[in-house]
Amino acid sequence: MRLCVQVHQAYNRQFDSYEVTMPFGRLLTAVFLTFTLASFAQSVPAEKPSPGFSIEVIDKSIDPCVDFYQYACGNWLKHTEIPADQPEWISFIDLEERNRVILRDILEKASAENPGRSPVDQKIGDYYSSCIDEKVSDAKGIEPLKPELERIAAVKDKVALMAAIARVHLIGPDPLFNFYSSPDLHNADQVIAYIDQGGLTLPDRDYYLNDDAKTVEIRKKAIEYTTQVFTLAGQTPQQAADSAQTVMRIETALAKASMDRTARRDPKNRDHKMTLDSAVGLAPAFYLNQYFTDMGAHRFAELNVANPDFFKQVNGVVESESLDSLKTYVSWHLMDQAAPWLSKPFVDANFKMQQALTGQAEIQDRWKRCVQSTDRALGEALGQQYVEATFGAEGKQRMLKMVDALERSLDEDIHGLPWMTDETKKQAKIKLEAIRNKIGYPDVWRDYSSLTIVRGDLVGNFLRANEFESRRDIAKIGKPLDRKEWGMTPPTVNAYYSGSRNEIVFPAGILQPPFFDKKMDDAVNFGGIGLVIGHELTHGFDDQGRKFDPQGNLRDWWTEQDGKEFEKRASCVADEYSNFVAIDDLKLKGRLTLGENTADNGGARVSFMALEHMIADDKTGVEGREIDGYTPEQRFFLGFGRVWCEKRRPEFSRMLVKVDPHSPGKYRVNGVVQNMPEFQKAWGCKAGQPMVAQNACRVW
Repeated sequence: MRLCVQVHQAYNRQFDSYEVTMPFGRLLTAVFLTFTLASFAQSVPAEKPSPGFSIEVIDKSIDPCVDFYQYACGNWLKHTEIPADQPEWISFIDLEERNRVILRDILEKASAENPGRSPVDQKIGDYYSSCIDEKVSDAKGIEPLKPELERIAAVKDKVALMAAIARVHLIGPDPLFNFYSSPDLHNADQVIAYIDQGGLTLPDRDYYLNDDAKTVEIRKKAIEYTTQVFTLAGQTPQQAADSAQTVMRIETALAKASMDRTARRDPKNRDHKMTLDSAVGLAPAFYLNQYFTDMGAHRFAELNVANPDFFKQVNGVVESESLDSLKTYVSWHLMDQAAPWLSKPFVDANFKMQQALTGQAEIQDRWKRCVQSTDRALGEALGQQYVEATFGAEGKQRMLKMVDALERSLDEDIHGLPWMTDETKKQAKIKLEAIRNKIGYPDVWRDYSSLTIVRGDLVGNFLRANEFESRRDIAKIGKPLDRKEWGMTPPTVNAYYSGSRNEIVFPAGILQPPFFDKKMDDAVNFGGIGLVIGHELTHGFDDQGRKFDPQGNLRDWWTEQDGKEFEKRASCVADEYSNFVAIDDLKLKGRLTLGENTADNGGARVSFMALEHMIADDKTGVEGREIDGYTPEQRFFLGFGRVWCEKRRPEFSRMLVKVDPHSPGKYRVNGVVQNMPEFQKAWGCKAGQPMVAQNACRVW
């Protein structure tokens, strides 16, 4: 979901369905480290409006049938400023800020050295304490990274280079390509090895290949950033400039070999299981047999090569580039990843690059960055105390009740579809009933006992935590899938659906206002967290999710005719959103955002159905009464709109058009309501008004 998620990395945001392209643990590492945009800073505005629902955010001078988003968010938009350390401001980030204050309190208490500290408190406390000590980091400069850089510099041939790359892959960044574990696409109960494209610094291949003025400027900024880091690391200005050109040349070649983001959304395009010998033959220069040994992977006979053409093409890059050039490239990825945790000149250089991509004016306070880093490194250790402070059994039971209501509504929706045959409806019901629900926090907490955290060793802790996660992921290869595992930490403000696991997951972090507010009427909550639940459930039946069966296997369970009917309706949604302007002359990519838009539309309809059932079942009549002059149906849509009130910086908007599978908040609201007769009835809209689509799209 973004909801699949408001991840502060421009890559996976709001309502993200984390699919099989990445393993759970390394997925989060990839999201947060791909460009070391490791600090999409979040700070609270000086006069922060109420986080929950309030009619004060409504602009009643606007006709809701003309622009519902502006009606629902108008006063919020007028009175809200994006904090200087933010690329945008939206309810997700607002809630993350509030969660971060709670986490800071937990970590500061855990940082106090005393004999009675638990092993969990020792790890999270000492990690945070090491991170927050900026003076020590400034004094050390690049010294903590030198042993790893010297290891790369000592490489004598390309066989040894792959061993050095294996080492770098273990401790964090992924130069050249990606290696991870994930469920077998055709036997989801079994975990297998995957290799995939990777190795880019900028957020997407298009940053290397497009030649519009703004993209060219970003490449220029990237070269300046790379040059500065190499200079700080000890190279002469000329050497550093040459190194930066080397990195850009190699990464441009990798970008040309990479599959574009939209094509990767189709799991069939990433389905290339083959023998180990065949994979080795694709790219002899990768020395994969030795690489897997160096990674500590157990012997395996088969793996999935997500993009075979990438390995064929990049094999030529490895062969043609000099050893020194390749060492420069690998060293760069290590320095780029570590830059936010080195001395201030490195931190500032890294943030300046972030500014070019997002428009963020100021770096976030260090304590915020350190809370975020601790959550990434030790999320299920930190999450234990977070859950105790914020959630609990009562919240879990309320959520399970809502999930049950939404599932019943989706079942009813599927049963009533006029375009789907009974045969496919039967299969869809089986899949819906098989969806697993994870609410709040894991049943079994991750064991970090083998991870060494040393007080005062920030970079060492950072690299060891990465290695811990890498080895944990690789150890899954050849083993049965652990369906109890979570892909997000409990404090995360997000949710997701996984097709390969056929599950929806709602961390405790998102189960707070404005998504869920126990003080609010059910109508508002169904427009908030109810729609989130419906969104994630619908992901199981969007253009990606529908290709997975109840067990999570990539299998076509549709009749041929129903498949065609689905695609026709999905194309309507793709075409509709492709006409929405994101910023300037940039329109949304309707095929890139198709899954999220389908889930938004379906989730809204299913959640509204659940609300209507609840009202019909209410014997007291309370739910039918107006509150603040609005009916329950109207408050449902107002609650929905409040969640997506959003302001973005122009630079950030331009970046998200390239990389984000989610639409901007305005279109997550207006794009949905204009397709809903339920909305038009609730607000008395007439044919011909903007919020009444002439040819409304509907999949679910």
